Amino acid sequence: MPSSWFCERSRPGGRRSGPDRSRDHRAAGVDLSSLAPRADLLAAAVVLDLLFGDPAYRWHPIRLIGGSLTCIEVRLRAVGADGRSGGCVLFVVLALVWCGSAAALVAGAARLHPAAAVAAHLFALYSLIALGDLLKHAGDVDAAVTTGDLAAARTAAGRLVGRDTEPMDGAACRRSAIESLGESLVDGVVSPIFWYAAAGVPGIVLFKVVSTMDSMVGYKSERYRDFGWCGARLDDLLNLVPARVTWLLIAAAAALIPGASGGEALRWGWRQHAVVPGPNAGWSETALAGAIRRRLAGPIRLQGLLVTDVWIGDPSSAEGGSEEDYRRARGTVLLAAALAAGGIAGLLVWARSPWWEW
Repeated sequence: MPSSWFCERSRPGGRRSGPDRSRDHRAAGVDLSSLAPRADLLAAAVVLDLLFGDPAYRWHPIRLIGGSLTCIEVRLRAVGADGRSGGCVLFVVLALVWCGSAAALVAGAARLHPAAAVAAHLFALYSLIALGDLLKHAGDVDAAVTTGDLAAARTAAGRLVGRDTEPMDGAACRRSAIESLGESLVDGVVSPIFWYAAAGVPGIVLFKVVSTMDSMVGYKSERYRDFGWCGARLDDLLNLVPARVTWLLIAAAAALIPGASGGEALRWGWRQHAVVPGPNAGWSETALAGAIRRRLAGPIRLQGLLVTDVWIGDPSSAEGGSEEDYRRARGTVLLAAALAAGGIAGLLVWARSPWWEW
């Protein structure tokens, strides 16, 4: 793929690039280069997320997006816009407000000082990547099962999955954590950095707007079947490519993890991705089951009803849920995330021309 994937390189007789174009943008009062994806800031954001996780505070960007979503939903329903058109309006308003706000924050900081732009850019990235928290919450489940505290394990599992946790034993709790590692690797890590690479700060913010819509209104209940349609379909669309890339990343990572299998990850991801509901979640979950050579999922209950008893992974494999299964899955996911971040950073270094010169 040529480097013009991100931008057009300068050439004799072509448009100006580099410092000259940057000066043009600054003269107009806007320096769009501050919004462009940067390999060094991506690497720094991933490291910060691994070290410190995602601190919970009132003004966290995702909380702000969620709060504004609720306010806009109330107003749309008040005027009768509670169908698909209302959901589409919700998306447009949220996208304009939050992509615009993020762009204004970073570009505005660039007018103050280059260091301020770097800080604002890094803050946005760090806030919107969720690898550290994913590993922490999954680790809480594993730790509780290891110490024999089944009640704590069920509570911790409930923070990751929407199923009933009361009937789950320790192995089932660990399986739910492993499944969450696979699924959330897509929408918490790979998709955000994919869209960051494609469209800079506005790209990752737009993805998180859609992801928040899907998590808050993308349900098939009577209340949200129509109103949440836009968010759910957009979430499917934006995760379409990253989910399949994650399948390959898990296979590549598993090939390097002792006891895991890259070939089995490829095999069962390809064969069983459609077993898991939705067009995207199955790719990473079934790949991870194949990677650790264990069966995952199994009986799942929701509000007291058995909704599925389907297992994923090689039918001849043992049921997953041991401490070693979790360690192997965690290592595979962590390495897959590193491969994703490293691969994107490498592409950004290769595609050096400024993305805003398309």
